[in-house]
Amino acid sequence: MARIGVEQSLSDVQAALQEKGHDVVPLQQEQDAMDCDCCVTTGMDSNVMGMSDTATQAPVIEAHGMNTEQICEKVEDRLNLAE
Repeated sequence: MARIGVEQSLSDVQAALQEKGHDVVPLQQEQDAMDCDCCVTTGMDSNVMGMSDTATQAPVIEAHGMNTEQICEKVEDRLNLAE
């Protein structure tokens, strides 16, 4: 399955994605995202300074305003589009 980087504060999302068989890695530092097929962030500190440097070419999903099920669906949709 896919390697998905998830911010540590989203432990419920980490558990749900692992249950679906994905390899989930915590995003603690920028380089953690480099080998991921998709990343999930809280979106809370997104583009605070108006800069858009990226650490990965993988899709990034901002979890803000979504529940765990919606986030998992969005991850799987993005992974299916990337294939």
